[in-house]
Amino acid sequence: MIRKSAWVLLPLIALVGCNSDDDDNGSNDNTASPLSLNVLHINDHHSHLESGSQSLTIAGQETEFSAGGFPRVAAKIAEREMALDNVLKLHAGDAITGTLYFTSYEGEADAELMNLVCFDAFALGNHEFDRGDEGLKKFLDFLASGSCQTPVLAANVVPQVGTPLAPTAVDDYIKPYVVKEVAGQKVGIVGIDIANKTQNSSSPLDTTQFLDETESAQEAINELEADGVNKIILLTHYQYENDLVLAGALSGVDVIIGGDSHSLLGDFDDFGLTSSGAYPTELTNADGDKVCVAHAWQYSQVVGELNIQWNADGVVESCAGVPHLLLGDDIVREDGGGNEYTPEGAELQAILDAVEAAPQLSIVTEDATVANALANYTQQLDTFRNEVVGTATEDLCLERIPGQGTSSLPSCAGTTGARGGDIPNVVAQAFLFQSKNADVSIQNAGGVRTDIEAGDITIGDSYTLLPFANTLVDLTMTGAEIRQVLNEAVAFAHAPDGSTGAYPYAAGLRWNVDMNRAEGDQLYNIEVKGRDETQWRALTDGETLNVVTNSFTGGGRDGYVTFGTVTDDGRSEDTFLDYAQSFVDYVSEQGTISKPAMDDYSTQSYTPPVP
Repeated sequence: MIRKSAWVLLPLIALVGCNSDDDDNGSNDNTASPLSLNVLHINDHHSHLESGSQSLTIAGQETEFSAGGFPRVAAKIAEREMALDNVLKLHAGDAITGTLYFTSYEGEADAELMNLVCFDAFALGNHEFDRGDEGLKKFLDFLASGSCQTPVLAANVVPQVGTPLAPTAVDDYIKPYVVKEVAGQKVGIVGIDIANKTQNSSSPLDTTQFLDETESAQEAINELEADGVNKIILLTHYQYENDLVLAGALSGVDVIIGGDSHSLLGDFDDFGLTSSGAYPTELTNADGDKVCVAHAWQYSQVVGELNIQWNADGVVESCAGVPHLLLGDDIVREDGGGNEYTPEGAELQAILDAVEAAPQLSIVTEDATVANALANYTQQLDTFRNEVVGTATEDLCLERIPGQGTSSLPSCAGTTGARGGDIPNVVAQAFLFQSKNADVSIQNAGGVRTDIEAGDITIGDSYTLLPFANTLVDLTMTGAEIRQVLNEAVAFAHAPDGSTGAYPYAAGLRWNVDMNRAEGDQLYNIEVKGRDETQWRALTDGETLNVVTNSFTGGGRDGYVTFGTVTDDGRSEDTFLDYAQSFVDYVSEQGTISKPAMDDYSTQSYTPPVP
């Protein structure tokens, strides 16, 4: 099903950067004048509202800066908006889930801070559906309670009328596009959400439809062009590589502002960061015209600034810009003995001069209004989240697919290629320990969100590590079903429209992976060492085991289709143990946690697909 004219009733038209002469001309000159537009954008902030840290190689040495946070996002956007004409502020999705700010406030804190920035459009991401349509409605109600009335866009998401997102009409909450009037010119902004991933890696209602991204985008573009709009931006939550393909497949598209893949674009090699491509990335659309693609990394760390020049025919003549990495002035280095110190004098000045010379780096003072609003939420969290529950004896590296490079810790670089991450394996161990009836555990990589650094582990660390509203469920499965579900997961993790977060980790199970083998047999040589067993042995198809997993994958999400079948067959029992609290209890009981023994990593070897 492709949605048709129902959406045409909605177009929101707002005036941006207009003076009285522009207003007099209205839309009459829309197809007859050139336009210079500046887009300020973020994506995937995932409730990372506080400042964090960022290590850079700068002025000849590894240097750690305070970095990011929504007060810096707001400050940078305000600074650039004051300096530029004809500005649109866009958010490409996944605003929520990822820290205690969402776990505790269910989107209220994110919405309040987003309203202080006042985005001109917000595209839905897959994680917006993590607490179902009802949870998304709650967040969007918070967002709508401010004065901004930010349009929420997704041309390929169709909620059923009578459900939370469409109480009376399909577009009560979600619009396919919005039309902004900028300097007398109409600019159409079309929202696109990643369909398969959202359906299978989040928790939307079964009645909510997720349509083909390319077809939905083209239809929205066609409707806009029929209405005289010839300057069109796609605001996508669809991953960088998918956006590149989308750009070439569509007629009439000019700009893609994207998210979901957490892609850092731009020139950061000299500072020790690896980018996925140029900012902006320039391609051609199906008409042979220029298309400009831009993403802004993740976690409130970057504000993208993109300038687009259209000619009078609505064709992009040029685009240029800079991704602003938001740094603070808390700066730390280590001496030759590994001791931290704060640079001063000439050393500090050399660092600041290097930052000043790099347009992609900015020392940003937090916006006071946004910082004060955030502090109201932070104060309520501090006592709870700062309670220490145990200790990590060493850095525990985050990874999804082995060798992908998900971790942000320098000590983890190059360590995950053979066996994947440490902390997903430890989480699987914790779940097996807490579910007293299970023989083995299986956990999806995407349910584990951060590294754990050596040192104290707090309740806040645990809930940031495991931020979703999941419980532990026990599934009674045959060996053949376990083999099948693990192969489903590893295939979905590598699928272009799948999710790398589907990659499986386990306790009591281990295997080899070769993505060049036939599908269904890419994860092979599966061995088991159940809770009461002391030796590894081959998994047999006919045996029956009790498998603990989280309630999300247990329902068949994230490519774990066979888990859903087992649940539908009545072979599932919810323990009602919160999955983050289960990790807290495990760490508290153990006292210390470390990397697993090499023989206990679930992935014993990994061979990536040959291009």
